[in-house]
Amino acid sequence: MARKIGLFGIILLLSASSGLAQQWADKMFKANEHDFGSVARGAKAEYRFVFDNPYVEDIHIAGVSSSCGCTTPRVEKDTLKTYEKGAILAHFNTDSFYGQRGATLTVTIDRPFYAEVQLHVSGYIRTDVVIEPGSVQVGSIDQGNAAEQDVTVSYAGREDWQILDVKSANPHITAKAVESNRADGQVTYVLKVHVDPTAPAGYLNDHLMLVTNDATSQQIPVLVEGRVTPGITVSPASLFMGVVQPGQIVTKQLVVKGKKSFRVLEVVCDDKSFKFDMSKETDAKQLHLIPVTFTAGADAGKVVKRIKIKTDQGIIAPELAASAVVASAH
Repeated sequence: MARKIGLFGIILLLSASSGLAQQWADKMFKANEHDFGSVARGAKAEYRFVFDNPYVEDIHIAGVSSSCGCTTPRVEKDTLKTYEKGAILAHFNTDSFYGQRGATLTVTIDRPFYAEVQLHVSGYIRTDVVIEPGSVQVGSIDQGNAAEQDVTVSYAGREDWQILDVKSANPHITAKAVESNRADGQVTYVLKVHVDPTAPAGYLNDHLMLVTNDATSQQIPVLVEGRVTPGITVSPASLFMGVVQPGQIVTKQLVVKGKKSFRVLEVVCDDKSFKFDMSKETDAKQLHLIPVTFTAGADAGKVVKRIKIKTDQGIIAPELAASAVVASAH
């Protein structure tokens, strides 16, 4: 199995060529370029370059730099253990730049080996269209409730400029553009955004697309941000038990929290290697701490299972993934 040699072994195998040796770092990133397209002045435009650590060794990101002030990068998580995910957030500075812009982001990795990964962003920042505020912020929404929020879209130029339609890739988010002013080449719309009560729990990070009658740049994205909070939350959202030896026993803890008192009736997993201590969780309360014990089997490799938490009062807790890596005995 390839994982047995770890990253150190991979580097040794590739050390004959610096170009090949660089590949271990490049392979961590799902994508290395992004085009923001045509965006409005002041609009919030961000992209997350997601990466993960498929190796046994910890990965440490020393920093990230940008070749252009039009883009500000940020490391969301600088140290990743095995199978953990992180991201480089690229923020396109639409409030202080305009026109066609692009940047190269250089990600520097210093552990366990030195490497650099280059990411690329580009986009066109318009000066004739302004969105205030820069994104639709619907805030925190209790699951089962609806939410509404407005933003203003202003245009300066042609007297006949129009927003013809508003498209949404998320079926739970709808919007309509209502014209509020038109005079001397100045056009203003109020964009009314609605999140319906059937939206599932989780973060909202979706784009509405304004469809205009501007033939040269017909579509303008508008970011919608917020969070639909469930009645119960489980932390961590993904439980990694670590890299363990065959037969090793590891215990970690789940934190199950509700907005009102509830009882945990059962925690189940289709793998008997995972056990749950429910001895102290018989009473109704808002916070439950549940120890999870994993006993590694004899077979080396990655173990990934699903954990389900059953509660009273019909409260649904989100499922979570539980995983571990059983190392080779040799």
